[in-house]
Amino acid sequence: MSPASRGFSRLTPQPSGQNTINTIGERFPINRTLMEVIKGLEGASTEMVERSKTIFFPGDPAERVYLIRRGAVRLSRVYESGEEITVALLRENSLFGVLSLLTGHRSDRFYHAIAFTRVEMITAPANSVLRAIEADASVGLLLLQGLSSRILQTETMIETLTHRDMSSRLVSFLMVLCRDFGVASEKGITIDLRLSHQAIAEAIGSTRVTITRLLGDLKDSGLLTIERKKITVFDPIALSKRFN
Repeated sequence: MSPASRGFSRLTPQPSGQNTINTIGERFPINRTLMEVIKGLEGASTEMVERSKTIFFPGDPAERVYLIRRGAVRLSRVYESGEEITVALLRENSLFGVLSLLTGHRSDRFYHAIAFTRVEMITAPANSVLRAIEADASVGLLLLQGLSSRILQTETMIETLTHRDMSSRLVSFLMVLCRDFGVASEKGITIDLRLSHQAIAEAIGSTRVTITRLLGDLKDSGLLTIERKKITVFDPIALSKRFN
């Protein structure tokens, strides 16, 4: 596991009892978003994490729930051999750190959560989230929708890592990034993340040297360009044909 250090900066804590919406019997308007619900919970706060810093380690107590406001978070599983495998790359409005809610009792973290980019998150104590669910079933529905999206992201990442050929794995990963972080431009689809070759290598289990070479091959083939660490894919369909 690559060395990582925590990089939290907590902002605007929500004082206990002020503007809380988790009082038993108080109802959440059905038009509220998950972001609004989490922000309004007792003990909620905004946290900033710098790129490559750890949000939580495996084995840490699962005491808070996280919702990404800006940036991307990489979740990985660390094995006894020391190998670290990416299981999800989470985007804005993604929910994570909810294991204690699923098990119904105090649990330890199962994954290693790392800021893939600079991240702004809304976090709240797991107990506050549980009380909100008990007070209003619509909150549970919002959480279920968030978890469904999270599961789909994990499945997509696992599919990407099944490719033994590193070139196909990289192309698959770029397609995921185009789908989840892509912004349409005159040139094609720009991945709205500043990505170093090292960050890509760590995400897909490769090396920086290999990623540099493979991205160079894709650039030479006229499939993408890289400016200020942002990748633009000219034609995602043409890129996807590299799978074959």
